[in-house]
Amino acid sequence: QVQLVESGGGSVQAGGSLRLSCTASTYTYSSLCMGWFRQAPGKEREGVAAIYAGGGTTDYADSVKGRFSISQDSAKNTVYLQMNSLKPEDAAMYYCAARLGGRRSCTTLADFSYWGRGTQVTVSS
Repeated sequence: QVQLVESGGGSVQAGGSLRLSCTASTYTYSSLCMGWFRQAPGKEREGVAAIYAGGGTTDYADSVKGRFSISQDSAKNTVYLQMNSLKPEDAAMYYCAARLGGRRSCTTLADFSYWGRGTQVTVSS
């Protein structure tokens, strides 16, 4: 079982930055693929970024490449999503997710088994 708790959401003006954090309560953190997803009202959930907790692999949606960066701190069982140059279309509920699996399968398109409750990001124009 993996429990995920997100933090760091909030309101920001377009062009601003936010950093989201997600801490995983698990003894198997290094075996996890960690991901960030978002869902805006009336839209489908979108995979934003993924990182293999054991190191070496990241994946990004085209819509955020060059603006968002995913990283992780294995000593804290925590994954981060640094969001820069935010746009109004980035506004959504952001969810942290996790799955057990290998490095090669750690992408935003993978099926994730564990989910946090989400943190809201609002971007004003």
